[in-house]
Amino acid sequence: MSWSKLKQQLESFLSPALQGRVEYRATSYRYLPDKAGSSYISVDKKNVFDMRDKTSGIRWYQTELEIKNDPEIVIPISPEEIEVVRKDTKGPVPEDRLIVIARNRKMTELAKELMAAQAALSKSNFTVEANKFLTTSIEKSLESSEIIMNVFALLDKRVGKKRILSMAERVKMKHPVVRYFYEVRRGTV
Repeated sequence: MSWSKLKQQLESFLSPALQGRVEYRATSYRYLPDKAGSSYISVDKKNVFDMRDKTSGIRWYQTELEIKNDPEIVIPISPEEIEVVRKDTKGPVPEDRLIVIARNRKMTELAKELMAAQAALSKSNFTVEANKFLTTSIEKSLESSEIIMNVFALLDKRVGKKRILSMAERVKMKHPVVRYFYEVRRGTV
């Protein structure tokens, strides 16, 4: 499918409040085979999410420690997770320490997931992901572990006001790019 047709289809799924504000763009270099094209999403005419450039306005993580120390990432801990830690420690451990251990375990898992998704994203092909989004249900796109699929789904008009507002807790554990586009969309609801 040609880029103009793909762009037209993607933008037809944009929430009405975002039409004109969010735009999908791509560049390619026909005569420079060693120079890869770039695909990006702009918000209010500002290139926000460039899939080739790690210097975009969205923060890219470099280390697991950086992710663990990010105060914006909030990790909810369930009683079941605390109980698993209690069983693993096999001894009297104060309740507040159990919570810290459970949160650290969950943060480590999240950090590994975010870094893996980020590494895959910088190598991914925007066109392939866009075509995949167009053939995947909105529910699967929202639940996907792929960052770009989450972004497409959050900007989609099939995701209503109630669903956007109910996703607040789940989005806190997502990549900063997904959180950014969630806030853009939530601001229009």
